[in-house]
Amino acid sequence: MVRRFDDGHMDAIETAEQKKKSNKRLGLKLLWVVGAALLFAFALVPLYDVLCSMTGLNGKTNNTADLATTKVDTSRWVTVEFTSTVMPGLGWNFQAKQSSIKVHPGQIENVVFEAKNNTNSVVTGQAVPSVSPGEASLYLKKIECFCFQRQELKAGEAKDMPLRFYVSPDLPKDIQAITLSYAFYNAIEKK
Repeated sequence: MVRRFDDGHMDAIETAEQKKKSNKRLGLKLLWVVGAALLFAFALVPLYDVLCSMTGLNGKTNNTADLATTKVDTSRWVTVEFTSTVMPGLGWNFQAKQSSIKVHPGQIENVVFEAKNNTNSVVTGQAVPSVSPGEASLYLKKIECFCFQRQELKAGEAKDMPLRFYVSPDLPKDIQAITLSYAFYNAIEKK
């Protein structure tokens, strides 16, 4: 800020020390903003996962199943299709042994996926499930799944990976087919 005096001379109101204090305050405020942004970024992923598992948004499913209240609805059939994707950098083959099955809602089913490590080293992968249509994710209940934990395969090793699940009898009647997709990612970053 500059003030003009009657005699035409200019005089600076802020001294060099006042500018230093002002710059220091601004620097601290900016540091707080950056820190808050970093905290928000780290909290966003867990918050998004919680939101997705609660609402079924983005096809995320709950990892738990309540077997005590499950009753089989033999009056209808639901087709469950299985798809899989191996993300770049994993070096695996991965697919379901059967591409689809027909189930009665409430009926517990077992499906086996097979994975093979095509590399010359130990590789750890993590499967991420997704359900389509997204509304159906609330009704697909996994009891046992290889996606609950990381999977490690030695060089050239092949492994069967079981999935045990059921479709809740509460599934809306207009949903007659569900697609359960798994994307397998490399769980350990290369250094």
